[in-house]
Amino acid sequence: MKTTQSNTTKNVVVIGAGPVGIAAAAHLIERGQTPIVLEKGHTVGSAMLEWGHVQLFSPWKYATDKAVIKLLEKQGWQHPDKEQLPKGRDIVEQYLQPAAQTPELQSVIKLGVEVTAISKENHSKHTSTDRDNADYFVHYRDSEGESQIIHADSIIDASGTWSAPNPIGLDGLPVPGEEDNSDSIAYGIPDVLNTARKDYAGKRTLVIGAGHSAINVALELLKLQGEEKATKILWGLRKNNLEKLLGGGINDELPARGELGIAAKRAIDSGALELLTGLNVKKIAKVESGLAISIIHEGMEQTIDVDRIVVATGFRPNLQMLREVRLDIDHIVEAPSILAPLIDPNHHSCGTVKPHGVEELTHHDKGFYIVGMKSYGRAPTFLMLTGYEQVRSIAAELAGDFDSARRVELVLPQTGVCSSKKSESATSCCGTEAVEESTSCCAPAKEAIPEELPSLSAGCCAPAANPQALSCCG
Repeated sequence: MKTTQSNTTKNVVVIGAGPVGIAAAAHLIERGQTPIVLEKGHTVGSAMLEWGHVQLFSPWKYATDKAVIKLLEKQGWQHPDKEQLPKGRDIVEQYLQPAAQTPELQSVIKLGVEVTAISKENHSKHTSTDRDNADYFVHYRDSEGESQIIHADSIIDASGTWSAPNPIGLDGLPVPGEEDNSDSIAYGIPDVLNTARKDYAGKRTLVIGAGHSAINVALELLKLQGEEKATKILWGLRKNNLEKLLGGGINDELPARGELGIAAKRAIDSGALELLTGLNVKKIAKVESGLAISIIHEGMEQTIDVDRIVVATGFRPNLQMLREVRLDIDHIVEAPSILAPLIDPNHHSCGTVKPHGVEELTHHDKGFYIVGMKSYGRAPTFLMLTGYEQVRSIAAELAGDFDSARRVELVLPQTGVCSSKKSESATSCCGTEAVEESTSCCAPAKEAIPEELPSLSAGCCAPAANPQALSCCG
């Protein structure tokens, strides 16, 4: 039975003007809807600029959205080389900012606007009477710091997770002394070779994290050490999963990611990168010489002294502003409950997540959706292309085109690194028994390893890495 209905124009607030938020606005416009994009930064893609020095694993052809491209090409824009690997700032400066200047998008984007809360008009969370017919109230602070409210028929939350990094503690909480010494701690991927160079040159730095973001920082610090000999680097892994991280090597279908693992392995084997595996940080204290960090390493209590800490342990969604919205959120992953089992990092560390749309992203309050990296909760397997498919599906749903909303219009490339450890329950992401040696998922081995590695690439999945990179493994 055909379910397509006539178009009904809706006023849709999109929170966040990153790649997925901009794509959401473009798809809504294409469908005859009226988006209003609220971005707390002073430019579109402001969060991406904070890791703008980092190169993605995936080329330009996986970084752009079709609806956005249509608007850009009307203004004479030409797509960057589709096979080149962009940096974060490249995506902002060559794609998002030009998109924001198109007549269609320029008029709907509001910058310097921070959303503080969302509710239903005259309905608190526990009020059910006529709830579905009530408008949404979006509370925000404008660029002048004044509190404002805007009405909306629907909400698309594409605010991401960049502003909510995971703390150091294995229990998900800051360790004693972490917050008190925040001036000596960086989260994510600081630009240690350029803008943050003075903080790390000639200093002792502990990098904490077991993902590609941590590899990035450690290898950049090794470059800095080559120029500033007094620079010291420790790399702490809270879990003993190094083989999984370095896994696929030359067999990885995203070559830049495989090469990053190869470079890290060489540094470890040569002794240039000192590892602390199974690291459990118990306390951080300020001392005259820097920071004294009480740790448990290989079952032994000890204290190490450093000047700086870089925490690359991933990100989590900020759900505080959604307390008055009736969400359908998984209690483990903090993703929509239908989507959560497909991306749960306790079970999914390899292989692509199938494209999905409105059905997997629907919450109890009608017309409210979380998309992009935030929709993945605490799972580190988000794909930028998947985010574009999410908002295409939602825009179709809001326009009444229910057939298109439920039709998958995206085919993802096979990517990822399979586990290098064979176990009775292990399977590869291709659905076959996991092999003992590291191999890619469904990918033939390449002929040779390049002698000279390209510039370092940012993390595959973003809580552990950059929030917009294409990848499938956590």
